[in-house]
Amino acid sequence: MINKPSTTRRLISYALVYKFRIIGALLILCCAVGAELGGPYITKTIIDQHLSTGTREMAPVLKLLGLYMGLLLTASICNFAQSYLLQSTALQIIKNMRMDLMQHIQRISLRYFDNTPIGQVVSRIANDTEAVRDLFMSFMATFVVSMMQLAGIFVALFILDWHLALFCLVLPPIFALIMTIHLKYSKIFITIMRARLSDMNAMINESIVVMPIIQAFRREKVTLEEFEVLNKDRYVNQLKQFRIFSLSSRNIVGTIGSLVTAMVIWYFGRESLQAVISFGVFYAFIDYLGRIFQPIIGIFDQLTNAQRAFVSADKVFTIMDMEGQDVEKTDQVSRPEGIVKFDNVTFAYKEGENVLKHITFEARKGETVALVGHTGSGKSSILNLLLGFYEPGEGSITIDGRDIRTMSKQALRKHMGIVLQDPFLFAGDIKFNVSLYNEDISLDRVKSALKDVGAAPFIEQLPNGYDEQVVERGSTLSSGQRQLISFARALAFDPSILILDEATASIDSETEGMIQQALQVVSEGRTTLVIAHRLSTIRDADQILVLHRGEIAERGNHETLMALGGRYAKMYQLQKGEGSAVVS
Repeated sequence: MINKPSTTRRLISYALVYKFRIIGALLILCCAVGAELGGPYITKTIIDQHLSTGTREMAPVLKLLGLYMGLLLTASICNFAQSYLLQSTALQIIKNMRMDLMQHIQRISLRYFDNTPIGQVVSRIANDTEAVRDLFMSFMATFVVSMMQLAGIFVALFILDWHLALFCLVLPPIFALIMTIHLKYSKIFITIMRARLSDMNAMINESIVVMPIIQAFRREKVTLEEFEVLNKDRYVNQLKQFRIFSLSSRNIVGTIGSLVTAMVIWYFGRESLQAVISFGVFYAFIDYLGRIFQPIIGIFDQLTNAQRAFVSADKVFTIMDMEGQDVEKTDQVSRPEGIVKFDNVTFAYKEGENVLKHITFEARKGETVALVGHTGSGKSSILNLLLGFYEPGEGSITIDGRDIRTMSKQALRKHMGIVLQDPFLFAGDIKFNVSLYNEDISLDRVKSALKDVGAAPFIEQLPNGYDEQVVERGSTLSSGQRQLISFARALAFDPSILILDEATASIDSETEGMIQQALQVVSEGRTTLVIAHRLSTIRDADQILVLHRGEIAERGNHETLMALGGRYAKMYQLQKGEGSAVVS
């Protein structure tokens, strides 16, 4: 098993890409901290050397005040510069991480998406990377600033009074212990909270997609109750996490701060009686001591964000650790003839539950092979295997005699075209939905493909023609028009192998003739595999495979299968209204 780097190391590796910007920001930050910490010491000098001596010379005091104002201005400018550098670097880091995640998600096997709600995937890309951003933008900046401030303050305290400074050194270990306890217990609740947020996103996404079903079957109340369970669970754990934060953050820091301040005042009061400590030193020490607690409180305030970020980063890196396909690698494979052969293929989505059993057939160049059968018979699984979305458990699939497992996924799919039952149109204009920004497909080729499938007439009547924008997955177009654009897309890519997944199932009878003509144009000279719902659309297929429970029950052309009088004949007669037999 490969040892994966820790989440912290991986986050650091993203930051190291911009190490020079971060180093520059830290150097500027040092200047800002130094300028800020110089203020109390200047005040101490004014008190001890001028005000307490009763001198009336204002020139030295004004010079020191001018220096004080200059330091404040310098600190402000430096703080702006370091904040801008750190914040912009954090945004760049998260942009890179989000791109890496999105790129990897496109490489992951479809098995992951089969078992993972869409809302959870969206949550990883959007919400979890946003939480990691808070780590770099808020916690990192606050933590680094606070550490530098603490270091500078302790240096100043030792300069003022090293005895009392030694006593103050017990504070960091105490606060470190409190932080450790806080992180240990809050992580439990934050992990649950992030999981529930992901579940809520998944449920919301699903509910919006199937809202017509929810309303039609009056399931609004049930859906709301299911959401309430998730929402309440997240609320309860969030409340527990806030309780821990309230008990272990500002309250404890404030209490300890008050006790330490009281002890320091007592110490200076005792020393002042012996005329050892000046009032200026006393003022500066109290000022610096008060500043100790500001960075500590700042770190505590960001602990929750940091914990949330690490939990989210774990989820992001869990996905990025999944095995993915190499989409960059493309074998130098010449255009295949398109001879597809399944040899004794067995396949299961879940181990022990075979959905395909000993499938064997061959589709020669230019042939049309139709797959028919009831829902769940294995038709779509055959096409999923051919496209390389999954690998067979047994047997082999070859194209022109070469096992597709020896080909890169890009090379395998380069010469394949697919048209689905529910054609998906992307946001963009019509010409983009045909070419998909493929540089090899010119505008003339796009127009030619649309013309060949019979889509040109209705497109040219649109207000913007080929530049007409597609919205909401093509909701402004009819199902037939969307399907014609999908056919044109397949034709423009000029595949050797064409896959039609029930491409005519949802088309009305009036449009069916137009779609059938487009289908003939697209499939001409290509090896075509068709999943057919309407058996009337595959009468001219060279070979028809009748699937039943994952096995090929019958095979042959239309005339042969009708003469056989088996399952195909009964299904065909039922669709034609010529029989009432039930095919089981």
